[in-house]
Amino acid sequence: MAGVYRVAPRIARALDEGRPVVALESTVITHGLPEPENLDLALGLEQTLRSAGAEPATVAVLDGRLVVGAEPPELRRLAAGRADKASLWNLGPLLAGGALAGTTVAATLHAASAVGIDVFATGGIGGVHDLPFDESADLRALGSYPVTTVCAGPKSILDAEATVERLESLGVPVVGYRTDRLAGFFVPETEWAVPLRCDSPEEVATFAKAQRELGMSAGLLVCKPVSSGLTAAELDGILKEARSEAQAAGMKGKDLTPYLLKWLAALSEGRSVAVNLRLLEENAALAAAIASALHPAPHLRSLP
Repeated sequence: MAGVYRVAPRIARALDEGRPVVALESTVITHGLPEPENLDLALGLEQTLRSAGAEPATVAVLDGRLVVGAEPPELRRLAAGRADKASLWNLGPLLAGGALAGTTVAATLHAASAVGIDVFATGGIGGVHDLPFDESADLRALGSYPVTTVCAGPKSILDAEATVERLESLGVPVVGYRTDRLAGFFVPETEWAVPLRCDSPEEVATFAKAQRELGMSAGLLVCKPVSSGLTAAELDGILKEARSEAQAAGMKGKDLTPYLLKWLAALSEGRSVAVNLRLLEENAALAAAIASALHPAPHLRSLP
């Protein structure tokens, strides 16, 4: 694609050949971890996808282009710091200004849909906060782009019940992967039931195909519980203290989420970071399996 998009040749070839491709966001690189852990994570997630048979397409804003398939030197630039955060509301201005920026869930979904990538792996999605009218752009993006998103549920600092209700209003099917409960990001499961369940990548692919054939604007949101996380009781205690610190510091709006996550990491003595890294790896592996089910190898397509 010409203009503001730049699609890496390896991604373009994979899409043309009908091979599995999985999109990855880049705010986890620019705003999620310090250097060099952020670069190690970015390269590690891409390797996980390749090992599982999918082509990784990390999305980012680089020099006035929305890049789909950032290469290692570009990942190093993103990891070095001083990058902006690109969501839907500021994506155009950032491109016009030639900025360097990591893409959020919302901006990554936009890019993936624009170039024909139908599976996206992330950590936790944004959603509805406790404060009135504070709602992530991720929700509208999930309802606007027919991409299957694999996550570990809404971020733990959010109102999970309100987030699921909002997703329903936006026409987004919320699927529990091998569970009937909503995944809770830092905790494997919450108390909230999910309306749909899938127990295999092939079943998810069947859902996704039906959703697309119906011409729906939304894709699927697949919520996979992390294999090992915090307990609900310890998260509640840590989160209460983190929110108290945020309130005392006057944090709100776009600054609230990173502030809370930083305090969660400190109060859990790094355990929340370890859980975050684990779920990102697991989500990438599942996304690759779903992409492979949607795009089986050519020699398998003729089998009954």
